Amino acid sequence: MNLLEQPKEENTLAGHVYDAAHEVYRILGPGLLEAVYKECLIYKLKKKGLQVESEISLPIRYKEITVNNTFRIDIWVNRKRIIELKATELIHEVHYAQLLTYLKLSNNKLGLLINFNSEMLKKGIRRGNQN
Repeated sequence: MNLLEQPKEENTLAGHVYDAAHEVYRILGPGLLEAVYKECLIYKLKKKGLQVESEISLPIRYKEITVNNTFRIDIWVNRKRIIELKATELIHEVHYAQLLTYLKLSNNKLGLLINFNSEMLKKGIRRGNQN
């Protein structure tokens, strides 16, 4: 049975993402463009049998209007986990706020902000929760 057929626990799915990100980081190291990490992470997550979508545009409803092409989810895993990727020297609070906004607008509960340009990847991962 592949991972798509198994019921997903919230933390189990996040664990698969953590594992895949660590493998990509271990092999490539810091200092590359975000796009490189994104493609490699997508590849690794798909190899784990997960449903992975990238650069998904979601419309936003504001009162009576719908605004299209407003934001793009870097990686969406099983339509349950949003992964916002960075490859920057510093992660600012606005990056984390962006993740929380994406969670709210997509009705997802958990997301991960991953900065691959960290000296240690575990210092570059931040979990976001939307209640």
